[in-house]
Amino acid sequence: MNPAIQKTLSLLLLIFIGVLLKRKIQSKDKLDGIKVLILSIALPATIFVALLKVKIDTSLLVLPVLALLANFSLLAASRFVLPAFTGKNMDDPDFRTMLLLLPSFAPGLSCFPFIAEYLGEDGLAYAALADIGNKIFVLILLYLFAMQLYYQVQKGNLEATESKLKGLLLSLAREPVNLVIIVAIIMLCMGANMTTLPAFLREGIGRMSALMTPMVLLFIGLAVKINWHSFKKIASVLLLRSGFAFLLSATFIFFFPLSSTIMILLAVIFPQSACSFWPFAHISAVSVLERQRGAAKSTFNLEMALNILALSLPFSTVVILTVCSVQQFFVVPQYLFAVALGLILLGFLLNLNWSGQTTQWSIPASKKADLSSE
Repeated sequence: MNPAIQKTLSLLLLIFIGVLLKRKIQSKDKLDGIKVLILSIALPATIFVALLKVKIDTSLLVLPVLALLANFSLLAASRFVLPAFTGKNMDDPDFRTMLLLLPSFAPGLSCFPFIAEYLGEDGLAYAALADIGNKIFVLILLYLFAMQLYYQVQKGNLEATESKLKGLLLSLAREPVNLVIIVAIIMLCMGANMTTLPAFLREGIGRMSALMTPMVLLFIGLAVKINWHSFKKIASVLLLRSGFAFLLSATFIFFFPLSSTIMILLAVIFPQSACSFWPFAHISAVSVLERQRGAAKSTFNLEMALNILALSLPFSTVVILTVCSVQQFFVVPQYLFAVALGLILLGFLLNLNWSGQTTQWSIPASKKADLSSE
């Protein structure tokens, strides 16, 4: 059997085990506990180990900039394509919700584990550096964008925006993954690496790092709850997003040929990450403001944002696993163009006649999906 396919099957087995464990772990608090372990212990340890094994190269500083460009490119594509795709515009809460969610990336749960397994520690280190640009986009720029939309709709003023932004910056600085990246970069600049750490520390960090992949895959199996009530509408939007992300990757690889297969695959995989939790957090904050002020109309559709998040993680997992399993196919820009056009066409076909229908985004409360966040 092909080694890549064999590895993919072993990873899918862990997801399947997670699905089987659903009855044992149904509480949202238990799932949140697993997620905290992943994002606060396993993922930071894995990134720390990966970064300390990378040779310092100033050219790598371009990675956060490229990730930020990818965010803005998807934002621009969403702004100009979604009106024709959905029949909605900036005056509609659904449109504003999609505009905030679709350009965001959540590589922590949807992308990093597979990069670590298929591209190794170098690939994971590069991805972690790229995520710095994405974090700036989702935490700061999207918050400012959400508040701009809120005040446009509500015709209010910008009070409390500055204090909220300071809180977000503090949150960014306190996040374990970001702290680990900062510490690792400082150590690299001082000439330190994993071998300079005490043996007990190296071993402890290594054991924490080994937890990441199995825990993430089990979490995906536990958290995913596909409900067909609104699947068609959300899937059509996610297909469109994935197609434009492939188109973006193909264009970059075609005009800027990369010599490293790892970097090519990273350029393909990273933009396929699931939608980020942070835009949903901004949308929730705006909803709280609207309730407090008795707003007559909503800026965003909170339930729609929840449902897109819930289906985005399993969708991205399938796409990323497919790319990793057939790597030689997805490193050719011409093939990427074909895949991109195919996904965009499929999204339009699935969404046929949507603009003339009443869009039903809500999932019954009894079957509501859990959040799939970073």
